[in-house]
Amino acid sequence: MNSAETGNIGEASPARWSDVIGGAVIRAIGFFCFWLALTRGDPGDLGPGLIAAAAATWASLKLLPAEQWGFRPIKFAGFALHFFHQSIVAGVDVALRALHPRLPLQPGFVTYQAQLPPGTKRNTFCAIMSLMPGTLPCGTSGDGSLAIHCLDVTQPVVEQLSMEETLCMGALGSAKSDA
Repeated sequence: MNSAETGNIGEASPARWSDVIGGAVIRAIGFFCFWLALTRGDPGDLGPGLIAAAAATWASLKLLPAEQWGFRPIKFAGFALHFFHQSIVAGVDVALRALHPRLPLQPGFVTYQAQLPPGTKRNTFCAIMSLMPGTLPCGTSGDGSLAIHCLDVTQPVVEQLSMEETLCMGALGSAKSDA
């Protein structure tokens, strides 16, 4: 077993050199394409664009080191459809709760013990979670659990977040979904 295959459930796997190089090439291409879009492909700007893309790639690798994610396109497409559907359902629910006087609106905080350790994958999950109407990650406690603001604390928010975490990390390649 190599170092990329070891670790506990949800832990970020260290990237192999081939993953780092592949990630660097993909990032460099992305930065260079962004440069081309900004300059409208002006041939006089290709040299500075290559330098800017190289510098941006170096900085991005220093600030966000490569990890093994194991992206799964089919699961990601399923997750994207699920996310879109849940966003509409939750958005309608939030609007009804805010505007209809008989529907309960009991805002507050719940504590969610994420399976993912602090790091890039947990941050990705929190960013996606913040886009869902009715929930907003607000920070972490001393034990590493997440404080989540929600519009109705009587709803099964923790169970829903657990399901969302499993689906999200299954699409992005976490060990949690593989276990």
